[in-house]
Amino acid sequence: MRKIIFLIVLFTTIGVYAQIKLPSLVSDGMILQRETPITIWGWSSPNERIHVTFQNETYTTRADRNGNWNVELPKYQAGTGYTMQINNIEIKDILIGDVWLCSGQSNMEITMRRLLDLYADEVKNAHNSHIRQFRVAQQFNFINEETDVRGEWKSVTPENLLDFSGVAYFFAQKMYETYGVPIGLIQNAQGGTPVEAWISREGLKNFPNYITQAQRVSAPGYIDSTRTAEQQHSRQWHSELNRKDSGINRYNKKDFDDSDWGIFSLPSYWADKGVGQVNGSLWFRKNVEIPASMAGKSGVLRLGCIVDADSAFVNGVFVGTTGYQYPPRIYTIPEGVLTDGKNNVTIRVISNGGRGGFVEEKPYKIIVDNHEIDLTGDWKFNIGAEMQPAPGQTFFQYTPIGLYNGLIAPLKNYALKGVLWYQGESNTGRAENYEQLMTNLINDWRKTWKNPQMPFIYVQLANFMRESKQPQETGWAVLRDAQRRLLQVPNTGMAVAIDVGEWNDIHPLNKKAVGQRLALEARRVAFNETNIVSQGPLYESMEIDGNSIILTFSSVGSGIYTNLDLSGFAIAGENGKYVWANSVPITHNRIKVWSNEIQNPVSVRYAWANNPISANLRNKEGFPASPFTTK
Repeated sequence: MRKIIFLIVLFTTIGVYAQIKLPSLVSDGMILQRETPITIWGWSSPNERIHVTFQNETYTTRADRNGNWNVELPKYQAGTGYTMQINNIEIKDILIGDVWLCSGQSNMEITMRRLLDLYADEVKNAHNSHIRQFRVAQQFNFINEETDVRGEWKSVTPENLLDFSGVAYFFAQKMYETYGVPIGLIQNAQGGTPVEAWISREGLKNFPNYITQAQRVSAPGYIDSTRTAEQQHSRQWHSELNRKDSGINRYNKKDFDDSDWGIFSLPSYWADKGVGQVNGSLWFRKNVEIPASMAGKSGVLRLGCIVDADSAFVNGVFVGTTGYQYPPRIYTIPEGVLTDGKNNVTIRVISNGGRGGFVEEKPYKIIVDNHEIDLTGDWKFNIGAEMQPAPGQTFFQYTPIGLYNGLIAPLKNYALKGVLWYQGESNTGRAENYEQLMTNLINDWRKTWKNPQMPFIYVQLANFMRESKQPQETGWAVLRDAQRRLLQVPNTGMAVAIDVGEWNDIHPLNKKAVGQRLALEARRVAFNETNIVSQGPLYESMEIDGNSIILTFSSVGSGIYTNLDLSGFAIAGENGKYVWANSVPITHNRIKVWSNEIQNPVSVRYAWANNPISANLRNKEGFPASPFTTK
């Protein structure tokens, strides 16, 4: 009889334990935040007793009637090689160090895989089990806060690193080099998202129009019906395009006769080359001579970036396709495709909105071993089919509140050292609200984590687009200035990036400088290292001195760099019209600005452009000054 009772108890215990569920973050390989109380939480059967054993201590609680439970562990110092037992579940390979939430839009999301042109050797030689990333799978919710996310902890290896955020990795690399403690990265960014998507309903209470947007998409069936309709319209558009395009399975053939086609010089946009705003498909063909030394070998076809979608063929063989404009086109040419002598490259480009083309100053070439064949210059082209603009797509993840509920709220129990943020490009069209929205977001997240001083370190937008020859009005400059003013919020830091962008790419490759500048600001803000120089000059105040304005700067380090002719300043009188200005340092932290065209100046701007590449104010440590307006 005792044996039967024992078996029943054992079976019951195992059955109850089997119902315990842990959040994805609480899993093998996790990194826990040092020197702060740690919450371990999960779900189970109602009223189940939970035992958490860690570092030879056991902590016990009981689940509530809904099955929710949590246990608070004490503060721990940094360390490695731990296990945790939660009832019958063992979690292995736990580290204790610093955990950073890495969020924002695509420039935070961009992985090392996209950065191989600059960092291939770093990826090849990367091994560090003390730097780990948890890459959060995307989800949104406009009604309720999600309770969990999908993802897993992975440490730095050449294979794993390809999926690490580039900015976050270089930040972690520098922080690990500085402090020698494990660094955990929760990569939780999503391309194209505006700031309001990451704020809670409570955080947006002063923006009722955003709450209305969220309410509209949360209506039962709205998202599904919209997606179904849009997918149907898209299929119909592409089906009609393919039906009308007489070039399919013809124009891509190696020996197709294109002698009566027009000439197009690549790279460029066809709207700028006399073709006009053509929607639909266009075909481009180029014959190139391949030497015998390259024939038969596998190679790489580089086609820069193409607006919007493309399919590429070499000697009639399909080698790759990309469905949207931003990724670099890097296609593998299989062995046996290239031949000695004349070879053909054909590209079918689909333009959704008429402004199609090939992005300038990108690589267009065939690479075999260490040999390259240039593909720029004249190509033959022909329109496959003209269409009306392609139907639009609703990106629901851009809608207010959705990403807060889907991606931020589920993380709130996981202790953090701080937040890294790179976002803003999607708000440049309405930059006037950005400072308030970001202030709300910071306060919102600090409330979510119950940490009113949680460090928040962010990137100011990089330079982008062509440089303007005249002072200009631009949402990019307005937003950068909002980011500068955001430093008034306590425990924030900003990495200036106006010198590391690319005029022709909203996703610049140089993420190492960005990550390292974030690390310096984290040392200042999160670790109170007041003896380091982590920023360039920051505008502090102005005074009018006759027909000049005297500017005073903080964060100048050992002083403003003076061995160059300063540029990038513009000055305005009472009419508010800005003209380029003369400028000269007069002390280690003050600059005099004037123009002979302005006799009664009232305000100054610096680096006020989409791409202020000529703006060169920096401190002697080499850090660029933030753009600003004195207005």
